[in-house]
Amino acid sequence: MKPTLWTQEFLGMSFSSFFQYMTHYALITALPIFVIENLNGNDWSAGLAMTFFQIGAVLCRPLAGKWIDEFNKKKILLLSSIIFLITSILYLCIDNLAFLLAIRLIHGAVFAIGTTTAATVAALVLPPQRKGEGIGYFAVFSNLAMVVGPFFSLLIISYYQFNILFTCCTLLAIASFWCSNRKKLPNNIILPVTKKDQTFKWTNFIEPNALPMALLGGLVFFAYAGVLVFMPLYAKMLDLTNYTSMFFAIFAIVIVITRPIVGKLFDQAGPNFVVYPGFLVFLIGLVILSQISTLGGLLLAGGVLGIGFGALSPAFQTLAIQHSPVARSGVATATYFLALDISVGLGSFILSLAAAQLGYRSMYLASACILILASVLYYLLATQSKKTHL
Repeated sequence: MKPTLWTQEFLGMSFSSFFQYMTHYALITALPIFVIENLNGNDWSAGLAMTFFQIGAVLCRPLAGKWIDEFNKKKILLLSSIIFLITSILYLCIDNLAFLLAIRLIHGAVFAIGTTTAATVAALVLPPQRKGEGIGYFAVFSNLAMVVGPFFSLLIISYYQFNILFTCCTLLAIASFWCSNRKKLPNNIILPVTKKDQTFKWTNFIEPNALPMALLGGLVFFAYAGVLVFMPLYAKMLDLTNYTSMFFAIFAIVIVITRPIVGKLFDQAGPNFVVYPGFLVFLIGLVILSQISTLGGLLLAGGVLGIGFGALSPAFQTLAIQHSPVARSGVATATYFLALDISVGLGSFILSLAAAQLGYRSMYLASACILILASVLYYLLATQSKKTHL
């Protein structure tokens, strides 16, 4: 009989992460409009609101991993969810750009700590023989938030004032707090697994064993940044603006449908049976996206990209954790998410330059080349590795 996957502990961490990601993606969509309309800002200042959040997240990811392994995880969850709730409430008080940027910096930092802790605890409570499947399901929650958050945000600000949106985000923060703290976690999960190390070494913040898979996952997200950031502008160029939300909806639905299959395949057949097809399908999706001109092509690209991205993202997260000592699970998880944070930021910037010089179609083809590079690097690592699980 298979060990159970859907425990109260796993569900609590999954929903807590979902509500934090919902808040994050809702604000990503709405804040640029809020800055321009309510704070008399411009495109540059609207971009700063995104940048400050990302700075806070990148600075705190490595620290979060170290703290998770050295301190009581339950206390970290409690403290981070309280601060996340307080910062969510403070959006209701914003009346100038400087105050907004300060809140965004803190919000990004505590978001990084909270989501890293939830992901670490979720991975630790999973049965080892179903870890790939479980992490795949856990990732579904953040993927759903990526689609539901912007839709929820745009719907609210279309009919109501921004204060209503910020109030709803506060309610989401309360829900996240409740989900992460309602259930008592086992001591072997929450108690520190490593002694506090006061020396300053890069390995205290980055897990070397997780780094190769984190960097490969980063290349996947680098390519995905072009889809996440520029899809609305590309759709506008194609006169398909009204169907952008449908593209992301198809993308998310396909991920939800295929994740259980992909997770089981990872655990039963091994990562190669997920990673290589994932690279191929994601690459095909980017090529299709670069050539589309109709609604049918747009939706087809969304579905194909969903299959590829939905296979690769949890696969590399699982590999990063599996390659690391259990006592370093927190740092390994933080290492993976840090690589993603940096890759999305760099991808957005570098691919924006490519789009400006070459156009969106060529930019998506360039993204496909990034995947070819990543697949070659994975092949080299897979053939040289002596680990039995790769």
